[in-house]
Amino acid sequence: MTIAAETPPARRSAGKPRVIVTRRLLPETEARMSELFDVSLNRDDTPMPREAIATALRDCDVLVPTVTDRIDGAMIAAAGDRLGLIANFGAGVEHLDLAAARARRIIVTNTPSVFTDDTADMAMALIICVPRRFAQGARMLRAGEWTGWGPANFLGHSIGGKRLGIVGMGRIGQAVAHRARGFGLEVVYHNRHRLPPAIENMLGARYEPDLDRLIAGADILTLHCPASPGTHHLLDARRIAAMKPTACIINTARGDIIDEEALIQALAAGHLAGAGLDVYAREPAVDPRLLALPNVIAMPHLGSATIEGRAAAGQRLIANIRFWFDGHRPPDQVLEGWA
Repeated sequence: MTIAAETPPARRSAGKPRVIVTRRLLPETEARMSELFDVSLNRDDTPMPREAIATALRDCDVLVPTVTDRIDGAMIAAAGDRLGLIANFGAGVEHLDLAAARARRIIVTNTPSVFTDDTADMAMALIICVPRRFAQGARMLRAGEWTGWGPANFLGHSIGGKRLGIVGMGRIGQAVAHRARGFGLEVVYHNRHRLPPAIENMLGARYEPDLDRLIAGADILTLHCPASPGTHHLLDARRIAAMKPTACIINTARGDIIDEEALIQALAAGHLAGAGLDVYAREPAVDPRLLALPNVIAMPHLGSATIEGRAAAGQRLIANIRFWFDGHRPPDQVLEGWA
């Protein structure tokens, strides 16, 4: 991957840059932005509709969107001449039309790395909880249905010695592999590019170049690849049907990586043991059939929801804006070919 050839635009005015933020950020982040920029904040955190975002694009130097904001080529093409930076809060930028931004010479930045450990912790929690049926047990207790301990009651599966298949071995996938090793899991991964042997040895991970073989052989399958046209419904009905009936699926990446209809049918039919999901195809809407399945742990996109992670993302966001406004290349400029 290479950085775009053009240099970043110079500052737009002699005063403070006009910055519009689409969602509520941490108080300390908003306070610092108010000191440094001419900023418009979303105080009640109501998601901005498409029309409001389009208006903002015509009235600012910098737009600060999040993963919930879909900004397509038509919106960017109609943006005002003063817009020079889209400073995304979060690592993923699949909701932004990068080609359209490049055509308008609008720089795009993100906040990588700050949510790696938090998201890996979420994935690891689901890797433990789904096979052991912990969520089902908690629901039973709250419903007053527990009749006491018994040697054959409510049995799950231990995870030690089981095969964990990791799809996508970037920062988060590697962090999950590091955690999984401590729980005695056999780690097998698939990635567009094989990791160096030294990293494989450090993580205790084995490369599997055949994605279908990895999926079919996994006891627990966890997804850590970005959303892109190439990963849409990567886990489809055919691949789900090839999985072990005792297998579990974990998804803390993006919802449309899984064919949700095929997943629901497999879980309902008992072809899969369970699923742990933190992301969904049509967020914030979640298919009620998923929520009704007893073998599903459904979380409301909490993978990055820590105070520490959100504070760090805010600091990187502010740094990117300041670098850009000072006429320098922002440290987190999204590179060409990002996927």
